[in-house]
Amino acid sequence: MIVVTGATGNVGRPLTQALVEAGEQVTAVSRQAVAVPDGVRHVRADLADPAGLVPALEGAKALFLLLSGDLHAPEAKPADLIGLAAASGVGRVVLLSSQGVATRPLGPTRVAMRAVEDALRESGLEWAILRPGGFASNALAWAASVRTQKTVAAPFGDVGVPVVDPADIAEVAAACLIDGRHAGQVFELTGPEVITPRQQAEALASALGSSLRFHELTRQEAKAAMTQFVPAELADDTLDIIAAPNPAELQISPDVERVLGRAPRPFNDWIARNLAAFR
Repeated sequence: MIVVTGATGNVGRPLTQALVEAGEQVTAVSRQAVAVPDGVRHVRADLADPAGLVPALEGAKALFLLLSGDLHAPEAKPADLIGLAAASGVGRVVLLSSQGVATRPLGPTRVAMRAVEDALRESGLEWAILRPGGFASNALAWAASVRTQKTVAAPFGDVGVPVVDPADIAEVAAACLIDGRHAGQVFELTGPEVITPRQQAEALASALGSSLRFHELTRQEAKAAMTQFVPAELADDTLDIIAAPNPAELQISPDVERVLGRAPRPFNDWIARNLAAFR
């Protein structure tokens, strides 16, 4: 049995499907009751209360650990989840971390995530750590304004990073959960090209076959929008990167291809699969 936390999200959903297609038994964990693929066991649990995860971990051989925004808050103790997994007999954990742990190690949420990484390394479990950069799926934040106003609103319109398709993250995670050859490794995950928010908007407009207006938000406006969903510390750490990515954050990582044997998907592929959200 493989347990997938965050099973309803942009990574967890395709990961669950990939594991099912690989013939694995899967337990999908989420806060709310949701539909899951046939044969998948669903457990409702909030990772902010680690004890709630115990039923999901019964009989599990591996765990995919995704920390939601509130688990980046100063009072959270996400490293406790590692101890819980070990105590429950889980043998392997794949942690979804962040590129910023390496590229911005002094950011408050990066320090906290590094502590989780360190707890995993010291746990005695088999482990793999995934450090993605920016997600292509962050463009879903524009869906409502595109549908109703034909507008994309984003900060730092001409500053790009190599955003990664969550489906690629999911496939790498599935490989690490299934295949012990990836144990003890850290994978930096990016897309195949640097792309700016303005270029993303242009690609979206082309796919829709209609013009879109690009409205550049100030940092303050962007933070106000982000803090509706994530702690202020995480919003600031994220904005620091997309405002002025350093050379390491602009590099195209070979790790998706190294694990999957193919190049990472470009942003246009993500648009093609998610275009309905913008119509």
